[in-house]
Amino acid sequence: MTDNNAATPKPGGKRLELTLRSLVLGCLLAVVFTAANTYLGLLVGLTFASAIPAAVISMAILRVFRTSTIWENMTVQTVASVGGAMSSIIFVLPGLVMIGWWLEFPFWQSVAICILGGILGVTFSIPLRRALVTNGGLPYPEGVAAAEVLKVGSRGAEQTESAVRENKSGLWIVVAGAVVSAGYSLLVAGRVFAGEAAKFIKLPAALGGGATGMGFGMQFALLGAGHLIGLTVGLAQLFGLILAWGIAVPLLTSPDTVAWLTAHGIPSIAATLPAGAHAEQLAMTVWSREVRFMGAGVIGVAAIWTLIKLAGPLVAGLASALAANAKREHGEALDRTEQDLPIKLVGSISVACLIGIAGLLAWFAQTAPALASSTPLLVIGGLVYVVLIGFAVAAICGYMAGLIGSSNSPVSGVGILAIIIASLLMLGVMAIAGVPADPSIIAFALIVTAVVFSVAVIANDNLQDLKTGQLVEATPWRQQTALIVGVAAGALVIPFILNLLNQAFGFEGGPAAIVEGTKTLAAPQATLISALARGVIGGDLRWDLIGLGAAIGLVIIVLDAVLEKATNKKIKLPPLAVGIGFYLPAAVTTMLVIGAVCGWLYDRASRSTRYADVARRMGVLLASGLIVGESLFGVLTAGVIVSTRSDAPFAMLPADTVWPAMLAGVIGFFVLTFGLYRWAITRAAKV
Repeated sequence: MTDNNAATPKPGGKRLELTLRSLVLGCLLAVVFTAANTYLGLLVGLTFASAIPAAVISMAILRVFRTSTIWENMTVQTVASVGGAMSSIIFVLPGLVMIGWWLEFPFWQSVAICILGGILGVTFSIPLRRALVTNGGLPYPEGVAAAEVLKVGSRGAEQTESAVRENKSGLWIVVAGAVVSAGYSLLVAGRVFAGEAAKFIKLPAALGGGATGMGFGMQFALLGAGHLIGLTVGLAQLFGLILAWGIAVPLLTSPDTVAWLTAHGIPSIAATLPAGAHAEQLAMTVWSREVRFMGAGVIGVAAIWTLIKLAGPLVAGLASALAANAKREHGEALDRTEQDLPIKLVGSISVACLIGIAGLLAWFAQTAPALASSTPLLVIGGLVYVVLIGFAVAAICGYMAGLIGSSNSPVSGVGILAIIIASLLMLGVMAIAGVPADPSIIAFALIVTAVVFSVAVIANDNLQDLKTGQLVEATPWRQQTALIVGVAAGALVIPFILNLLNQAFGFEGGPAAIVEGTKTLAAPQATLISALARGVIGGDLRWDLIGLGAAIGLVIIVLDAVLEKATNKKIKLPPLAVGIGFYLPAAVTTMLVIGAVCGWLYDRASRSTRYADVARRMGVLLASGLIVGESLFGVLTAGVIVSTRSDAPFAMLPADTVWPAMLAGVIGFFVLTFGLYRWAITRAAKV
């Protein structure tokens, strides 16, 4: 059955789907979204799903071709979104710079890690399609939303005038959101507006005398990301924020707690700080060096729990894929919408990728004197790790993408779990081969984890795209081919963007930027993952903090189950989202929560109207535009900083205008937020 809104081929004509123009346009958009996501991920530790804005832009551009179809737009969206998803490798790859192994990102090594791991992510997700997309019963919110946008906006005989108007309005909303977001970022860079408002305090003695703080980043990219994650995930992150900054930080900075820990021989970061340390120094130090590791424990336990729940669906999906291949080999024709890439070809591509990964690992081991004698053991162990852990994380991320969306899927949490396992395995190799402690061991663990992470992020995005394809009746094997093209497009641009941002801003713990005074990119996941690798292999990891976080994670898992049962699944507390609330900076989490609440209020305001569905889609497009605008401006800023050697190339006011800029920023941010949401509803009402 063909969707009435789809562009139906003329009798005797071709079914245009995987065309050259769709692949070229998809690759161009992949470059744009990869650049935007790379900057956003290094700034705040989050990336966004680019499928919906890619679909809207595709429909606007391909509309000039009278033969364009919904399936061509599907191809463009698939290539663009997977290219953007590839940017999530920045959650691991900068760790090699942070530990001093790389001074910059070598092109061919970086591309090989992304392409080989990314294509494995495609092949690993193919047998998961039936288990998680066709038969999984998962909502796939972003995949369904993208399918709705494609159905409404694509050219076809049944397309209504209102559908044409919605497509045009949607494009304007994306553009307007991007322009406002970039314009606000320009004013922040010019010191007219402040980019963050924060306050740190020391609590009275009656409350323990510890330190804490609160703030919010006035960044439209965060507002848009919060809108996309939704209220449930946003409130779960708020719960994690309260646990971290309302309980853990004040408790661990309390003089009584510090004295008790010291008396019992338990390390305390607060005890190493000067007696007169101000509230901000005290709170931020304890949060970054103790509380975030507790968040890592929460995330690790939640990731394991997700994998346990997936065991049944995974087995069923593999069985279904093998059964479909058997039917094809016996000459039985499969329905077009069930035609995956043949399983033998999938196996051959996977083997070719594994051979490439083996070559990469062997080359690395041979160039590191401490590892050269153990090359065969390292290569074999690395391949086994990539296959077993890679497929496991593909399943975890694919399931979570179906449950809460690609933007919210726990790829960073899975990366934390993966680096701990990889580092422990490296300890085993050191013991077997008698290899002494060396920075190359940490670097090898990070490279293997980066490959696994590439598998995870692509599987995370692919299954969302395959759900969109299912709903618009695309051909799976053509879509899977487009996914491979998207992987290559994203991988080729990532080293250039990373080197540009590294030169302009630098990363926490890495080499300084070429210009003094620029604000270092936090790269929160890469910072944490590299710290975990160093801690495990160096033997000084705070396992007590991770263990405490794991215990908190178990409690949250139980609490989530109780809430779901008591409220018939109306109230949830996703443990992974709680863990993210632990280890993201408070200013980031607070604005994400504000964005989630704004999105909920926006949807609620239009829920009872005739244009509720249109308004919801417009809200998603507005959020996407806000993210793209600020992120691309950040990449542009990096280029200007590098070319001008100025730490503030857009400065309009002196650096000492802090409070006026903060007040102006708060007022400007909230006025623009209200105006944009109001305008989006007005546009929806006119469709």
